[in-house]
Amino acid sequence: MDKLIDENKVEEFLSIVNNGRQIVIVPHVNPDGDAIGSALGLWHVMVQMGKQANVVVPNSFPDFLQWLNGSNKVIDFEKQNEKALSVFRESDVMIVVDFNDFDRSEGLSDALNAFAGTTIMIDHHPEPVAKCNLVISYPQVSSNCELLFRLTERAGLLKFVNQPAAEAIFTGMMTDTGNFSYNASDPETYSIIAALLEKGVDKDTINANVYHTFSEDRWRLIGHSLKEKMVVLHEYRTAYISLTKDELKQFNFQPGDTEGLVNYPLMVKGIVFCVLFMEKDDHVKLSLRSKGSFSVNQFARNHFDGGGHCNAAGGKTKLDMNDAVGFFKQLLPNYEAKLLNSI
Repeated sequence: MDKLIDENKVEEFLSIVNNGRQIVIVPHVNPDGDAIGSALGLWHVMVQMGKQANVVVPNSFPDFLQWLNGSNKVIDFEKQNEKALSVFRESDVMIVVDFNDFDRSEGLSDALNAFAGTTIMIDHHPEPVAKCNLVISYPQVSSNCELLFRLTERAGLLKFVNQPAAEAIFTGMMTDTGNFSYNASDPETYSIIAALLEKGVDKDTINANVYHTFSEDRWRLIGHSLKEKMVVLHEYRTAYISLTKDELKQFNFQPGDTEGLVNYPLMVKGIVFCVLFMEKDDHVKLSLRSKGSFSVNQFARNHFDGGGHCNAAGGKTKLDMNDAVGFFKQLLPNYEAKLLNSI
């Protein structure tokens, strides 16, 4: 059995959930596959244990994840504000998954900070910020869903991982590693995949549900981004794409339409760093990716009020789009040596 997670944390986790009356599970804002997979995977386990549990998301998640069993039970804070807040008032246990800073829940952050019950964090991002009663944080794990599986195994809860839970966990593992193409070199990862397959997971169907359901508008947005908006700075082994609100509107943008877009320029020979800038109503959102030793986590933390992993991070700025891109380009000479030597 995997020994990564400290035994005392496993026992405390079991004690909290066993004694909990009602549990609310919360992923980060703009939930991706790993966040939703973690939330729904854990929700299924809690329900199988006989617990009263709810998943509350800060905002909507992509259509290509809404086939997951239990998606129709998820409470969207933006659309169901009063219902979401009543769940927080009625719950005595809160479990946050795939994020470690309550600010990453944006509109929900006040509810998270004000929660009066017991709080648990299950996360794989470095340098946790949020103050929780129990912190289960292991950045070396490839995805939060992998960490969730390891936790359920250590806690003796695998019998409660039914097929829908296994499908959610597999989806998170698959999406957070780019179909197991990066951050997925630990043999234990593939032992977990085998265990999920034994639970009835059909990996080909999940792959098709996630990657083969793009809308025409999404493909046209991708084409526009690569043909018209991708800027390659070979001298810094860097590329970036910037998308304005008008451009997103032009292609009928829906949540998830830019999922994975930031990775495309990394396929250009020699490029090790890429940023996607997206204009929002009151800020510019950044998605940052890298290859090799260049840390986008530190870059985002230092300059764009963000963070994440060494090779995948997010950030934001109150600058307008032109100034945000200009500021980013001004920073690159300071990182020239690290970018040129990234391996």
